Amino acid sequence: MSRLLEIEDLSVTFGGLHALNNLNFHVDEGEIVSVIGPNGAGKTTFFNLISGMVNPSAGDIRFKGDSIVGFDPNQVTALGIARTFQNVRLFANMTILENVMVSQHCRTKQGLFGALFQTPGFKKEEVEIREHAEKVLGFFGSRLVGYRLEQPASVLSYANRRRLEIARAMATKPELILLDEPVAGMNPKESAELTGLIGRLRSEWGFTVVMIEHDMNVVRDVSDRVVCLDHGEPIAAGSFEEVSTNPEVVEAYLGRPIEKSRETDGAAT
Repeated sequence: MSRLLEIEDLSVTFGGLHALNNLNFHVDEGEIVSVIGPNGAGKTTFFNLISGMVNPSAGDIRFKGDSIVGFDPNQVTALGIARTFQNVRLFANMTILENVMVSQHCRTKQGLFGALFQTPGFKKEEVEIREHAEKVLGFFGSRLVGYRLEQPASVLSYANRRRLEIARAMATKPELILLDEPVAGMNPKESAELTGLIGRLRSEWGFTVVMIEHDMNVVRDVSDRVVCLDHGEPIAAGSFEEVSTNPEVVEAYLGRPIEKSRETDGAAT
């Protein structure tokens, strides 16, 4: 497998605080990699750096061998990297179909002239955009198609809003999808269903996936590799079994064992 995303010695500092510190990371084409860690570990900052929303203080981000540091988010999307957000960001007053159609703007070729004068090329492209949007929405079964296509996104349940955000990412025709806590706020049944969909993103659509997730059942069931961050640095990487039983990972999530705390406190006195 070829190396799709490479991150080398990546650091970012906010007001003297290291959100990420000398991070090295990679994703091979076709992998599903989960990034885990306690709150404040730097996971969302990591996604913001890849997607061009934040510039690093040091280090490099390479996509298919080329550096993307300094690229704007729309440029990153056009290259083939799409993402979702922990807090769902939809156009609430647009229809479900329109939300997915507008996300394809980075792939359109007809300009303002075609839109103003409704040229044959523009009309043909609009049909293609609509067909692709309907195909993407169909991936989620009956939840986002049929009569729902013309409903505003605001009427959707929370779980379906999350599905729609994934659909928008898919519609940009990416090679790499970044999923930021895709099952957050879902009940166990909804989480299990979306877990299956994440696996199908690769098996049916060929996407490479990097996912931030706190639900360890989801991480266990879909990940080829797991990387754990703590205070902006990787503390473990490997299979789910290797990472989930790593003492440093357990300590990062649960805190220091009582015995260790007493030893440290005793040494301090």
